[in-house]
Amino acid sequence: MVTRREFIKKTGKAAAASVVLGAAYLLADSRPDYPEVSVAEKIKLTYNIDNPDLANRLAVVENDEPAALVEKAVMALGGIGIFVSSGDRVVIKPNVGWDRVPEQAANTNPDMVGQIVRMCLDAGASKVVVTDVTCNDQRRTFLRSGIKDAAEDAGAEVFMVSSDGDFIDVDLGGDLLTTWPVLKPILDADKLINMPIVKHHSLTRATIGMKNLYGIIGGTRNQLHQKIDQSIVDLASFCKPTLVIADCYRVLMRNGPVGGNLSDVKEYRTVVAGTDQVAVDAYAARFLDLLPRDIGYIPLAERSGLGSMDLDQKTILYG
Repeated sequence: MVTRREFIKKTGKAAAASVVLGAAYLLADSRPDYPEVSVAEKIKLTYNIDNPDLANRLAVVENDEPAALVEKAVMALGGIGIFVSSGDRVVIKPNVGWDRVPEQAANTNPDMVGQIVRMCLDAGASKVVVTDVTCNDQRRTFLRSGIKDAAEDAGAEVFMVSSDGDFIDVDLGGDLLTTWPVLKPILDADKLINMPIVKHHSLTRATIGMKNLYGIIGGTRNQLHQKIDQSIVDLASFCKPTLVIADCYRVLMRNGPVGGNLSDVKEYRTVVAGTDQVAVDAYAARFLDLLPRDIGYIPLAERSGLGSMDLDQKTILYG
């Protein structure tokens, strides 16, 4: 199995050759094709920090404004310097799936995204990229969500898909997911911060951190819905984030993942953060009035060795 860096070097020229000028945007789950690239090697994106003590902690911060919640949560875990080092190339992966405003709670809060961008740059990151493969039109989605302006104002590059060449085929090595197109910025990053919003999902009952990883791949993602829990766990096995920051400020309680009706939104003014992606999802399930075992991919991820949903064994740092 090659490393991420070796993979990028070996596939760079092949990926460049696959760019077709004027190719249609890969904007939605329903797109019929994904790029054929001549190299598809098996790699694991392990951005996570090997620190059992840190993995045992969850930060739960309440009753403040979005940017302050993010800053306090990261500080509770030890500060941004634990996660980002000088010179790191950081990718921040919010949920930017839908053409909705922040009050509708379909996308990650833009103020939270802007704050973590500033923190990463203050820690010495050489580059911060904010990206997602959207479901609705990406230009409208990034603008209407407020994420494009918030990220750029804070100093990040916003990466939107412009052609097939923005993806590289990778063998994900999953039980269900094998060769699949992955966003190039994800493959080229030193650190990955996953920033999901917590909301209802019509198929999985909840979309939180592990489900948010759908936005790192292109292709016909809707076909993965047939075995969605396993596909989520395959993605979480392939791509282990440095940090997960779950936006529980406004939670879409019903009619997700798209929403639209403000009566479906409940305000909790909370952020949950940690390095154990299973534990973050398990804790965040309560904001949808669910137990971890009610969400099929959470116990499946635990059985796959990706983390623990036993919150009694975690140190919860409240703030």
